[in-house]
Amino acid sequence: LDLLAAAGCRAASPMQLIAPGPAVLLASALAARPAARGGRPFCMGGGFGAAARDTFKYSGKVRPGKQSPKRSVPKSISKPDYWKDGQPKARGPMLPWQIQKKSEADIEGMRAAGRIAREVLDLAGAAVAPGVTTEAIDALVHEAAVSRGAYPSPLNYHGFPKSCCTSVNEVICHGIPDSTKLRDGDIVNIDITCYYGGYHGDCSETFLVGEVDEAGRQLVKVTHDAWQAAIAYCAPGKEYKGIGAIIEDYIAPHGYSTVREFCGHGVGSVFHETPNVIHARNNEPGTMQVGHTFTIEPMICEGVEKHILWRDGWTATTKDGKRSAQFEHTLLVTPDGIEALTARTENSTPFWWEK
Repeated sequence: LDLLAAAGCRAASPMQLIAPGPAVLLASALAARPAARGGRPFCMGGGFGAAARDTFKYSGKVRPGKQSPKRSVPKSISKPDYWKDGQPKARGPMLPWQIQKKSEADIEGMRAAGRIAREVLDLAGAAVAPGVTTEAIDALVHEAAVSRGAYPSPLNYHGFPKSCCTSVNEVICHGIPDSTKLRDGDIVNIDITCYYGGYHGDCSETFLVGEVDEAGRQLVKVTHDAWQAAIAYCAPGKEYKGIGAIIEDYIAPHGYSTVREFCGHGVGSVFHETPNVIHARNNEPGTMQVGHTFTIEPMICEGVEKHILWRDGWTATTKDGKRSAQFEHTLLVTPDGIEALTARTENSTPFWWEK
């Protein structure tokens, strides 16, 4: 991923960033794809008339389902530069400590995109129920975005085949919507980004499916509260690296771990740009200034934070098969502190602990 590589990052999959290691690593987005790592194709014939057998060693119970064809977007809707060939052309700042300050016009555009993303996420969350497929959620998301004049940003971003990410149970992030039916007791993160008026609004929440056990409910609440503590820290002059320390300290008493290999990011007219927002202790450069826009999106795990990547090149699951939860806002640094551009509204479904 040339933009992120130039910013001193590498990619596990192109949708999100990975924190740089001790040395700056330059890697293309395709470096994480199975073919680029020498992996064999997913579908291997077993002889004439034989069904392909999936020999991948999954860590938990979630399996890939069948995907429908990629959805189309009306010509009348403004599209990001990657919509056709999957390759982003616009670039943000080149170095990790270079962070763009948004103009007043930029901020108003981002507020509009953020409001749409919030509306779409609320609709998607309201559809979550046992028996509903993640494909049906994606169809709803696509239609909701398009009906508001927005392009669903994940669609064809580095080839991603769907309009949102649906990550169930042990899936940390980038789950691809398909024929999988949600089951009573599942948790599912729905990650929505909408491109509207030249800007991206990015947000996600983890939802309960039916009756979830106490351990799952607690994981979701602690993840939410750690995320909120990190947001409360933000203000002009604060260091970006402080976000990770707050999250790590908050979850430690619960025995959870925080994923280091996928992180938050700057956002604006470019889907992913600087700063890199790492959700664990780190030495990432950068200080918050008025006009910065970025996401905080911690992925908190019941067990280990290490992941495995499915053969689709996108779906990242916990290595031990235990559950993971996530929340995300697009945030703006203001003179007084922080503004969530994807803030919940009175129409948002209350969290389980608010009912």
